[in-house]
Amino acid sequence: MSKVIEQKEQVVQEIAEKLDNSISTIVVDYRGLNVAEATELRKQLREAGVDFKVYKNTMIRRATEKVNLSDIDEYLVGPTAIATSTEDVVAPAKVLNNFAKEHENLVIKTGVIEGRVASLDEIKELASLPSHDGLVSMLLSVLQAPIRNFALATKAVADQKEEAAE
Repeated sequence: MSKVIEQKEQVVQEIAEKLDNSISTIVVDYRGLNVAEATELRKQLREAGVDFKVYKNTMIRRATEKVNLSDIDEYLVGPTAIATSTEDVVAPAKVLNNFAKEHENLVIKTGVIEGRVASLDEIKELASLPSHDGLVSMLLSVLQAPIRNFALATKAVADQKEEAAE
């Protein structure tokens, strides 16, 4: 087998592994972004723990065939980049959606959320959700509210008894 074919097979295998291992994958068209904008986007994605890479559409199609995600092949037209996350379902959608609001040249094409192809509307809904840390803090505040109220009520009763004793 020639060296070029081996390299292409490695790229296809890399893409297939990313698609298979990620819990959230967003496919975008980055055409029209200048170098500074692309660098800023990559920086924001990296800070969110998201892998972002540009691939040839033919390589992506071969990889989607391997992992049974051929439904996204129809979106593989023009320049294509893939953002994947193995940790946070919301992060890629949130960063890319916010960046696309500020830069009209970035277009979200489709996504795969936990192994299921997602529509553009579903990706935008996902992007509107709070991050994992935000959800955890919301849960903790909900759990703390009854305890805080109990503590306040106990203190009020103690203060009332103290006043009555005087």
